[in-house]
Amino acid sequence: MENSKRFKKAISLEGVIFLVCFVFFFYFLCSKMGMVNMFKTLMDTAYQLLIQTVLSIMSIAVLAGAISALLSEFGVIAIINKILSPLMKPLYDLPGAATLGIITTYLSDNPAIITLANDKGFKRYFKKYQIPALTNLGTAFGMGLIVTTFMMSQQSTKGENLVSAALIGNLGAVIGSIISVRIMLHFTKKEYGTNLMAVEVEKDEDSNIDYMNKREIREGSTGKRFLEALLEGGKSGVEMGVAIIPGVLIICTLVLMLTKGPSVKGYTGAAFEGVPVLPWIGDKLSFIIKPLLGFHNSQAIAFPVTALGAVGAAISLVPDFLKNGVIGGNEIAVFTAMGMCWSGYLSTHVAMMDSLNCRELTGKAIISHTVGGLGAGISAHFLYMLIC
Repeated sequence: MENSKRFKKAISLEGVIFLVCFVFFFYFLCSKMGMVNMFKTLMDTAYQLLIQTVLSIMSIAVLAGAISALLSEFGVIAIINKILSPLMKPLYDLPGAATLGIITTYLSDNPAIITLANDKGFKRYFKKYQIPALTNLGTAFGMGLIVTTFMMSQQSTKGENLVSAALIGNLGAVIGSIISVRIMLHFTKKEYGTNLMAVEVEKDEDSNIDYMNKREIREGSTGKRFLEALLEGGKSGVEMGVAIIPGVLIICTLVLMLTKGPSVKGYTGAAFEGVPVLPWIGDKLSFIIKPLLGFHNSQAIAFPVTALGAVGAAISLVPDFLKNGVIGGNEIAVFTAMGMCWSGYLSTHVAMMDSLNCRELTGKAIISHTVGGLGAGISAHFLYMLIC
């Protein structure tokens, strides 16, 4: 068995470079904010995010999980699957079974598609070149229900309809997913050709279940199935809410400290203070960002940057942005599209490609999805301009 552990020299250039970058980062913040204020802001921001944001996201995740479990248990998702299946080949160049991957990741998170992709009964519908693209397809819809319902639940200070903006964002994510998958398939066709099947079908295997025409249900009466689906779906929402805590507290705290400026009284050590580095970068790139994404405030660039690592952390930025008038309906549409499409792909793509035994294509998958996410945001902006 091949040893999967990797080793490096205990002392190497990598350690020195990391130490220099680490010290420089905190020295930069301390030089602007003061050491005591910087650490106090760091802790207070993380605490406020935990209390105000994480619990809010978790409550939405519990309700969304319960609803999605009910839809799955009583066949509504199967109906949706049947309706969407004929679209998969012309849009994605994937078999109809791939709609299951879209639905499962939309209702949960990116890695959910790997469970399907490792099942022979599911893989038998695919050719070998199509399997790696499942990573891009699943990631494009990861946490879609949570992101969409969260955006819909927000209130605009400008009186804009954020429900329609979030739905437009979903359309943008679909366009982004098509771009990402199609680019990825261009690479995989060169790697594997177009004739090899993903698995050889063995008729006597128990795992060869027809997933397109069969669905698994719980044991017991209709009432028992209803209650179990409701509670188990809610439990999965709690697990997802707990899982996003590290991403929100670590990534979002650092991003906020690089997005916000001092308070009216200067640096006091209060939560949500910082040094506005990202807005400065956004201002320099505004000649690109404004026409393509429609951002009117450079602070909005913090959302897609955060979504690269964790979309749960990214959506926690939205209430404060809305409260301060930083964003409006257009940004909600763009955020929904890019949040779904990127949904922390930099932190999951490597592991997902490794699970599919396609490690050598990881770089191409990331490049494809980067373009797809940008396409999702640009599409959402122009769709919002056209419709609203």
